Amino acid sequence: MQGDDFEREIKVLVVGNGNVGKSSMIKRLCKGEFTDEYKKTIGVDFLEKRQYVESVGEDVKLMVWDTAGQEEFDSITRTYYRGACAAVLVFSTTDQVSFRAITRWKDKIEAESGPIPMALVQNKVDLMDQAAVTSEEAEALTRKLKLRFYRSCVKDNLNVSEGEADSQTDTTSTPSGKQTFLMAELYILD
Repeated sequence: MQGDDFEREIKVLVVGNGNVGKSSMIKRLCKGEFTDEYKKTIGVDFLEKRQYVESVGEDVKLMVWDTAGQEEFDSITRTYYRGACAAVLVFSTTDQVSFRAITRWKDKIEAESGPIPMALVQNKVDLMDQAAVTSEEAEALTRKLKLRFYRSCVKDNLNVSEGEADSQTDTTSTPSGKQTFLMAELYILD
């Protein structure tokens, strides 16, 4: 892309219950940083990332919106869903309640943004020995909701930033054949 040419802007929502790793995922993706400290998101926050998307041969600007996962912020966060181009639904490997809430999160997004491309991400796969959600349950929900499915570990930067995913932990391939989790691809390829 040359100079000041038009750059496509893509608003991506990252939603899910509290303490599933949404803020850490966004910080890892956009800034390449990770911290173990939990800090509850109050309302919404967002970060930007410029990313080259090989499949379309152009740079895009991702505006990645981090929404609070607690019910008390629901009336605030829902207004920020409008205008979204794509969404990432996140649950924690160790939290069955966060997994059961995924359908509700999907419904909320569709009510405000319409039928936009979405992906389901199982975070904290480094804690599979403490799993509250089986692989079969996660894959069944993915099929039922017709979503792309990715497994990630934000802490270890597994399937968060650009690059090939570990084929043992990722069950979905992009149309280009690469097993990656690129938020821009989620929007552009659907």
